[in-house]
Amino acid sequence: MAIVSLVAGIVSWFMCPFIGGIVALICGFMARKDIAKDKTKWDGDSLALAGMIVGGLNVIGYLLVGILYLLMFVGAFSLAIFGS
Repeated sequence: MAIVSLVAGIVSWFMCPFIGGIVALICGFMARKDIAKDKTKWDGDSLALAGMIVGGLNVIGYLLVGILYLLMFVGAFSLAIFGS
């Protein structure tokens, strides 16, 4: 799961932007939970953390861009209705 998190986080920047970031976050949290339960059996906490960071940055970036577009749309709409 840690490797899947890292790969999904990297892929989210190139192929499937928002969905890949969410997959990276979910798999990273699941991997870190499993690693915390049994540290002798599982390894890859740093891979899971890196995947979560890369995927999280992608999701946050796309959310900020979406909010910016929404604000621009609302501003243009209000300018069209109420005039200058």
